[in-house]
Amino acid sequence: MTEQWQQPTVGPEADPTVGPAGGGTPERRPRSRGALALGVLGELLITTGLVLALFVGYSLWWTDLVADRQADRAGDRLRHSWTAPAAPVVPYQGGAGLGFLHVPAMGRDFQVLIKMGTTPEVLNQGVAGVYEEPYRAAMPWDATGNFALAAHRDGHGAKFHDLDAVEPGDPVVVETRDSWYVYRIDATLPETTKYDTGVVAPVPQGSGYTKPGRYITLTTCTPVYTSRYRMVVWGSLVRVDPVDARRTPPPELRG
Repeated sequence: MTEQWQQPTVGPEADPTVGPAGGGTPERRPRSRGALALGVLGELLITTGLVLALFVGYSLWWTDLVADRQADRAGDRLRHSWTAPAAPVVPYQGGAGLGFLHVPAMGRDFQVLIKMGTTPEVLNQGVAGVYEEPYRAAMPWDATGNFALAAHRDGHGAKFHDLDAVEPGDPVVVETRDSWYVYRIDATLPETTKYDTGVVAPVPQGSGYTKPGRYITLTTCTPVYTSRYRMVVWGSLVRVDPVDARRTPPPELRG
């Protein structure tokens, strides 16, 4: 006789695809309460992390957008006011616009509106604010002093986001109604404590300057996306160019 190959018979207890009732669904052991709790917690953490990441991104983008719009409108109003007859000179008050800061190292067409004050209400408008305390900054046209400015590095316009790109030898120009004040960067301080107020003193400490002069100081928070420390850039006045009828910018801004 010739043997015939037959498929062996497998009982339910040996077939992993057959359940205890003879069905086709394997029996699954129920998860413990601890495993269920860990699973739910993990999902909540992932969801929370995604929500926070989206919120931070949205907040930075939205505050930049709002601040840029505010600054553009305020800058347009200031330039328009310059076309009217000059008003009597009065002391600048908090929040008042006095000109524009141009920093080619932060972009060929980079400019930021300058306003008095460094309170959140002022800086959150997407501007560079003039220090009024702990030292009241000198104005660019003053015979001596330190024209000290601050701006946000992230959010609210982030006007000094690329301040770390500014290096010794770079030009910085302050534009007012009647003059272009051209400065040359002399020194930078990548990081210092936020309590180091001497960096904005009339003769700024740590700058290398040893006597009164006509200086400019730019400050912002560092590292990026934090406010733990301060970054500082110092410069000294090179010359003052009068504004002509066409407001032709100085050569430093035409490169």
